[in-house]
Amino acid sequence: MRPITLLLPAAFLALAACGDPTMTANTTADGFLEEVPPNVAMLAAPDQNLQMVQLRPDGCYWYLYEGPVETLMVPLRAESGGKICT
Repeated sequence: MRPITLLLPAAFLALAACGDPTMTANTTADGFLEEVPPNVAMLAAPDQNLQMVQLRPDGCYWYLYEGPVETLMVPLRAESGGKICT
């Protein structure tokens, strides 16, 4: 038996173990996290709505910004200004 035929099923098993982080998070019916992970809350810069946060398929956290003119989803940012991602 060739080694490749033995490795192929193992590779499929390894890939099957990979999961989408958005599927494991507890979310409400509208897709917002029920609870923001404590380590994410500690990283987040002030003046961001941590009550309305989503973990998007890109692996980053986004929050609902409600401004005087528009309401939109924007990336959750750390104090340093960078996005907070998994």
